Amino acid sequence: MTGESFNWRQFLRRWQEEWVPREDEEHEGAEGGQTAFPLGRPGADEAAIAAAEERLGRRLPPSYREFLAVSDGWHVDETAGVCQLGGVADIDWFRDPYDMTPLYEQNLDDNPREEDVLLAGMWQRALQLETDSDMSYALLDPGDSDQDGEWALYVYRGWSGELPDRHPSFRAYMEATYRGFHSDRAERPDFANATTRAQDAQAEEARRLALCGQYEEALPLLEEALSFGRPHSAVLLNQIRHLLAPHGSQGYGDLVADPRYLPEILPVEAMTPARGEWRLGGDDHWLGMMTARGAARGTVESVLSTMRDGTHCYAPSGPWGRAVAEARESARWGATDAAWRVLREALPLWEAPGPLLIAPIGLLADPVLGPLITPERGREILATPRSGQKGPTPEPVPDLDPPGLVWLTESAATRRSLDGYRCVWVEGLDPARLPALIGEEGAELSAPTDWRTASWRAPQPHEREGVELWEDRAVVAVGRAAEAWAFAFDGHPRHLSKLSRSPAPAASSSGRAVVVWRDPRSSSSPGSHPAAFHLSVAEEGEELYAFTVRGTEVRRSGEIPEALDPARLFGPGDTELDCELGVLEALHTELGLSLPRFALTQGRLHTFTTRSWTRAPQADEPFAYAYISFGQHRR
Repeated sequence: MTGESFNWRQFLRRWQEEWVPREDEEHEGAEGGQTAFPLGRPGADEAAIAAAEERLGRRLPPSYREFLAVSDGWHVDETAGVCQLGGVADIDWFRDPYDMTPLYEQNLDDNPREEDVLLAGMWQRALQLETDSDMSYALLDPGDSDQDGEWALYVYRGWSGELPDRHPSFRAYMEATYRGFHSDRAERPDFANATTRAQDAQAEEARRLALCGQYEEALPLLEEALSFGRPHSAVLLNQIRHLLAPHGSQGYGDLVADPRYLPEILPVEAMTPARGEWRLGGDDHWLGMMTARGAARGTVESVLSTMRDGTHCYAPSGPWGRAVAEARESARWGATDAAWRVLREALPLWEAPGPLLIAPIGLLADPVLGPLITPERGREILATPRSGQKGPTPEPVPDLDPPGLVWLTESAATRRSLDGYRCVWVEGLDPARLPALIGEEGAELSAPTDWRTASWRAPQPHEREGVELWEDRAVVAVGRAAEAWAFAFDGHPRHLSKLSRSPAPAASSSGRAVVVWRDPRSSSSPGSHPAAFHLSVAEEGEELYAFTVRGTEVRRSGEIPEALDPARLFGPGDTELDCELGVLEALHTELGLSLPRFALTQGRLHTFTTRSWTRAPQADEPFAYAYISFGQHRR
């Protein structure tokens, strides 16, 4: 607003001409007609304004002075809290009649924010503008002013229990109130005027810009249209906001009832209750909300059920739908970067099913593809022309998965508390066959799921009938790594003990198999077990070579390639991290092993339960196997 000229007469005349009562109001004007209702009064002359300033002992701020010269007071909607702004003869200092100052001062700490200090002092020095209100006050604060001499205006609704709303100037307050006047009447069929038509045209232009990939230009247009309450501006704006913050939530109103939009919208609406984040009234309340908007109860219940159990599948039609299916097939085996490249290539083929959908937000609700949509990829979706529109193609977002295995040592990647790790790789194998090779009896692949949660919630041996306490059956995530290796990964293995055994021979009946087991140091206290690292390689059911390094102890067998020789990789002066990095780099270079970081840390993969990674104690072994764990049980 700084430096801008503002035509108060034109602004207030437009407001007066557009005024109609809300549907719950019954006002009559001076001549008995609603359209004649007087919002303002004739302007005060300069002498009257100067007299008021002399009485108050302060020169009024510019925008308020200019307003008074055009209209000496104004009627404001009751929904704004303030009903009537007085004129020059009515305004006076507030003087804090309700002792608000001590209440706000007691919340100031030793290093308060400037805005909190200003608010605490406002009550004693503010100028009161309203003459009629619903326990609300319009207060101009001379202590909160800007370089143009404008005073901030605070609206305090005494019944709300909330902090006052701050506007940087009187003009800003009146413009906001005018937008609120429009918003309150937006649903009235007889409320149509030049402003509503201009805002509707602006929202339509924003829709076109968004489909052309110019979402940054569309955003302010939609935000302004929404501030005027224009129909459909919210659902258009929320689609952009949702893709900018894909893991948040947005509302889409009555679109859930429209069969054109339901396949995209209803699953997205169900994401929050499916995650267990819906508290108010539980599922019944949410189901009631959706049915009240016009969606069929059975459809709503079915969608929520599939969202909750992870079986929902985003399945649009046409070329875009075929690309989605191809991408899901890649992502469910861990190839999330490849999946995103498929989606990126097909984005221009997405067709809006109706004028109120501007992006394929249904992707967000897909349990396999949804996690792939990071904020950066969300921006790439928005910046890509689609649904037949033309425009420049955005710069591709870089792939997220680093090559190889070194990421297993990175703190950023292991922030989800990997307690060591172990993995089986089988060369040239369809990963769907892994349960038959190393799974427990009857093991089958689960639907794609958060394997970390599945692992934490897996029952312990003592909780499973027919399972011995010494058994170590892991819940593993399954996928396909680079160079045609299938993998089964466990990020929370138990201790690598002398009873541990490698599943490499069992896994190698169909091709070469590799097992890596990383067991970190248990603690630095005396008696704790040292860090350990195990590698075994097998082919056609026979172990080719293996080694286990535990502290300074090294056990080895077979002809180990020089690049993987533990004598070279575990030097006496090397740190534990140096040794681990060296082994992981060598495994990638020598054998071509890798793991998909994004899928294992943020995505969803198939899982199954393996056979035991430990053997039974033999009769001549002088101990019985048992385990004790302490700490919070993860459920």
